[in-house]
Amino acid sequence: MSRLIRISLLTVVALSTRIMAADFPDVSALPSNPALPDPLVMLNGTKVTTVADWNAKRRPELKDLFQHYMYGYLPPKPGKMVVEKVLFTDNQFLNGNATLSESRLAFFGPDLKHRLHVLLVVPNQRKGLVPVFVGMNFCGNHALADHPLIHIPEGWVYKSCGGSENERATEKGRAAQATSWNLDLIVERGYGLACFYSGDLDPDTPEFSDGIESAFYPPGQTTPKPDDAATIATWAWGYHRVVDFLLEHHAQTIDPGRIAAVGHSRNGKTTLLATAMDDRIALAIPHQAGCGGTAPSRIAVDRKDAETINRINTSFPHWFCDNFPLFNMQPEKLPFDQHCLVALCAPRPVLFTNAIEDQWANPDGQFEILKAAEPVYKLFDAGGIDADRRPELNHLVNSKLGYFIRPGKHAMEREDWVVFLDFADKQLPKP
Repeated sequence: MSRLIRISLLTVVALSTRIMAADFPDVSALPSNPALPDPLVMLNGTKVTTVADWNAKRRPELKDLFQHYMYGYLPPKPGKMVVEKVLFTDNQFLNGNATLSESRLAFFGPDLKHRLHVLLVVPNQRKGLVPVFVGMNFCGNHALADHPLIHIPEGWVYKSCGGSENERATEKGRAAQATSWNLDLIVERGYGLACFYSGDLDPDTPEFSDGIESAFYPPGQTTPKPDDAATIATWAWGYHRVVDFLLEHHAQTIDPGRIAAVGHSRNGKTTLLATAMDDRIALAIPHQAGCGGTAPSRIAVDRKDAETINRINTSFPHWFCDNFPLFNMQPEKLPFDQHCLVALCAPRPVLFTNAIEDQWANPDGQFEILKAAEPVYKLFDAGGIDADRRPELNHLVNSKLGYFIRPGKHAMEREDWVVFLDFADKQLPKP
């Protein structure tokens, strides 16, 4: 009975949010605005001039706008989360410099058949509580390190993942992404990493019934509504559950005030959304996140060198909610743009990182997004980005809103992690 009560309460919360969203106009009734909207102007035209009004009025409105028109509403926090099993703990990882462990999480209220596997590495030599990055990987936790006990996903993985066979992970994939995650460097710099595989919650396929989303539908619903959670929103929910796990089960190790989120490409899109929706995340690094994440939606629909929302919704229809494709050919009707998602993170630090050959991610447009978010950071007296134009290659703009671009292509590499760590060293709150 108690479980039914918890589920009912979750449903009431979700429905109350949807009632607010019901007041939003149809896309056809939204005004056209080719410029990036002022993040401090409410949907009704009212100008926000104080932090109190931002927190009480504009911030909740923007959260609803992004979820209603773009990502879908994130599922609510489950009634209960348990560590179903600690799969292993190895305190001699990295030649004794770190402790590596993996836990399998289960969720109830609603009861989810999916299990979330969280791989956690922390340095053994530390003074006080450890700052930690939370990240999501493409291929499974076993791809991060050559360790025989790390869980190998049983379900779908990308065919591009090292060692995969018929879209299933194998032993051959162990450490296939080790050079993307650089656990030795993270530990050497005094940080931890908590990582999970996206497919544990929702495989990155157009099939909508293989993820957790339908477990949150009310009785009788079998397909997603136009503003139900899509895949990126579901993955962001996963970031939040990992934060829950760290705070509830590793409070003696992890610094609760220095939790950073990081992700590459589609995982970078998820990183920024997760941070915008959860104040417990102290810093965000969406790496090469591009369209639907860190790049503006307001670019020409026929642009060839950068991804548009028309292209992304056509190629990946499951990433965003069913309302978002209504803007495919009319992005100027969006009542927000991605600078408003950055603004939702204020006054917390945000770093955009890019590569010069990755023009598909629109690195110049990403710099414009950071500049357009500055008014909200200045409202908080939190500074902004210490640059008037995109910096030269290999120069880190290490301000509250940060930017970095390097030579090379679309990838997450060791030199990127050096930049991530340098930014975190300066911008995370001091212990």
